Amino acid sequence: MSLTTAIATAHLTREEIVAAYTDMLGADRVITDEQTLKENSVDRYYKVENIFGVYSLPLPAAVLKPASTADVAKILTFANDNGINVVPKTGGSATEGGLETVVENSIVVDGSTMNKIIDINTEDMLATVECGVGLEALEDELRKIGYTTGHSPQSKPLAQFGGLVATRSIGQFSTLYGGIEDMLVGVETVFANGEICRIKNVPRRAAGPDIRHLVLGNEGALNYITEVTVKIFRYYPQNNKFYGYLLDDMKTGLQILRQVVTQGYRPSVARLYDKEDGLYHFKHFSDGRCVLIFVAEGPERLAVATGDAIEEIVASFPGVDRVDGELIEDWFNHLNWDVSKLEEERVEIRETLINGFTTEISGNWSVIGDIYENALARIRAEIPAQFSLLGGHSSHSYLNGTNMYFVYYYKVDVDPTEERTTYHDPIQNIIVEETLKLGGSMCHHHGVGKHRTHFLAEEYGSSLYMLETLKKAFDPNGIMNRGTIFPLAQ
Repeated sequence: MSLTTAIATAHLTREEIVAAYTDMLGADRVITDEQTLKENSVDRYYKVENIFGVYSLPLPAAVLKPASTADVAKILTFANDNGINVVPKTGGSATEGGLETVVENSIVVDGSTMNKIIDINTEDMLATVECGVGLEALEDELRKIGYTTGHSPQSKPLAQFGGLVATRSIGQFSTLYGGIEDMLVGVETVFANGEICRIKNVPRRAAGPDIRHLVLGNEGALNYITEVTVKIFRYYPQNNKFYGYLLDDMKTGLQILRQVVTQGYRPSVARLYDKEDGLYHFKHFSDGRCVLIFVAEGPERLAVATGDAIEEIVASFPGVDRVDGELIEDWFNHLNWDVSKLEEERVEIRETLINGFTTEISGNWSVIGDIYENALARIRAEIPAQFSLLGGHSSHSYLNGTNMYFVYYYKVDVDPTEERTTYHDPIQNIIVEETLKLGGSMCHHHGVGKHRTHFLAEEYGSSLYMLETLKKAFDPNGIMNRGTIFPLAQ
């Protein structure tokens, strides 16, 4: 059996697909009402489509709600045998573009009802959950007993564990705890032919390649994640220390970030906003300057030592002014989305047709500042007036480098009468080009699925079999349908 895949066309009719899955799962787990199908034909990258009810892609034949790993295996086996394309989904918080049902009569497999917290083991410091368990739900249970996942992406109230692992999620406390790839210990997954694979929960292994990385970040192109085991950490919120600073340029801020992490200190938050993005988030105190933020947490002595070191390092740079820590604490307490914020965004887009996007890249310390400056200079020189660049901020700092978010807005061309929207994102194209020139890489965020193969090709060339597999996961327009499990060639 080959892992080489191809875009398949189901030889069953829509009605036959629905009937077969109804017999398999029961009518209550096979959803076919038109509005649900429309909403599941795209992901949150296509916010405008949902707001205006403009859906131009083929609707899935059904949205399936498996109750167990065995259900998932049956679903995929039947899909594989009959050439049906499968789009895996859990929390629906994805904003990267790629969960579109670009193939006629696809099925969406929604694992959100597989939502049991299977085990919290405070001796082994592990939590095991089904794919549909919400990150916030597990975090709430852990905090009751003094523990945490250490994972806090902005989508925390919405995201579920299957999607977190599939998209190689990173949280806002990554400088201390790492990304989901650092937290994942074991996983259960189902491949396209229905075969169930379990990677056991051990601290480390040396028997061949780490096959967790067939699951981490493949974005649904190779398998369906059904169960996840992650590390947990002790939780000491009473020891949190908050630091904020104002400075005149990004270069100084990046130098401070580098000094902190390369000297061995690990604040949970290490974030730098440029002047424009700083005004958006911190206009009540930023005064048009860049904003540098740190949060130290953990055991008291460790948090104190980290905080003292941050203050000492910052003091060695002239022209940096301290901000009241209470202002930073207030910001920290409102980091994540909630339902009300999402509704506010929908109202704003409907009234203004202005949609906000972010693109996140990463680079080593020696190039990250140049990527930022070069991309912004080109955007400001080349992009038409209807596009608005807000700015950027650095986050997720590592020993060898950091990530950089670019934040921008533009007016979307919407014509509901013709059921059409027009997306043209020259800003992201420039960011990708400048990042590639200087050896950086793409990370996350709105619409980056369409650029992913550029980075795969640069990293691995054509020799990596997974690259060829993922290249097949494209729609006819060349936009990566990253969420589709294509039937295997027998």
